[in-house]
Amino acid sequence: MGSLYSEFAPYYEQIFPFREDVYTFLRRFSGHSGERVLDMGCGPGHYCGRFYDDGFIAEGVDLDPRMIEAASLRYPGVLFRCLDLAGPAVFVGRFRMIYSVGNVLAHIQPSTLPALLDRVHTALVPGGYWIFQVVNWDYLLTLTTYTFPEKKIEGGDVSFFRSYPVISDGRAVFYVRLVAAGRTVFEESATLYPTTSDTYSNLHEQYGFISAGIYAGFDGSVYSKVKNSGLVMVFRKN
Repeated sequence: MGSLYSEFAPYYEQIFPFREDVYTFLRRFSGHSGERVLDMGCGPGHYCGRFYDDGFIAEGVDLDPRMIEAASLRYPGVLFRCLDLAGPAVFVGRFRMIYSVGNVLAHIQPSTLPALLDRVHTALVPGGYWIFQVVNWDYLLTLTTYTFPEKKIEGGDVSFFRSYPVISDGRAVFYVRLVAAGRTVFEESATLYPTTSDTYSNLHEQYGFISAGIYAGFDGSVYSKVKNSGLVMVFRKN
């Protein structure tokens, strides 16, 4: 995942900009200023920066060293670390909220997911929240391929393409291509691990989480297994 995002870092903020609705949603569960929050897969660190500006002790981890370098320069008050998200070094101390925006969790191998959830649960304070967003694998697993709508940036001169040319129960291939002025400047593929909402729910229950909401997006819309959408799951530590 690191190489995939490093190569098009100059375009990242235009493709995946800071979204006010995402931050507003997260603030519902982050508690009061002065508390600690952790962003897993923080990218350029914009949500961490916003939490810091609002008085939180914000920390971010990401596998990509270029993202961490950029985030550290832009938000010097935030602790950013370059780490494997599935590793035990991610969690130091306790947090009021741990969150992962984007399809980051789909990059985690199923064999390491239980240990990760156990560490997330341990790292939360009692009553703390764990929030993550992935694509709707319930829907996508009814297909064998899927192509996302094309994204145009920089006045239409740059196009960003994403697709899943292979989708199966245990594996999906994620393909991305960036085209500028008619020339492919970057393309890459990565392996993802499709996980249904029921599987996520069952795993979280095993590790002591309580479901606090399942949504199709950060606008709070209702999630449906049969509709093409995202999946946002909110869990609380009892």
